[in-house]
Amino acid sequence: GQVMESGGGLVQAGGFLRLPCVASGSAVTPFVITWFRQAPGKEPEGVACINSDDDATVYADSVKGRFTISRDNAKNTAYLQMNDLKPEDTAVYYCAATLRGSWSLAASVVQGHKYEYDYWGQGTQVTVSS
Repeated sequence: GQVMESGGGLVQAGGFLRLPCVASGSAVTPFVITWFRQAPGKEPEGVACINSDDDATVYADSVKGRFTISRDNAKNTAYLQMNDLKPEDTAVYYCAATLRGSWSLAASVVQGHKYEYDYWGQGTQVTVSS
């Protein structure tokens, strides 16, 4: 199984992008899907998580009110809708999925904690110009 992101690109500050994450194979029924990002010279940051059992979501403080994570089970796809983008949102964005485990621990990545995910995508570059 695997997950694959797309949808990155160059956008002006204040603009928007939607990143899809498509799951295939054994990854099509994930328990938790999370978007991470990594800016040059920085540690990876958990951005948003969604629980596939009940659609519960959590967000990093830096993106609350601007980003929305959602999923479409029929398409085996999760989305990260990013609005009001800022230059500091510039990063490589990664989709990750875990098949089982603890929701609270998996979601704690948005607070900077570590959690081992089962599948990772290759990443998609998002660049926000000022």
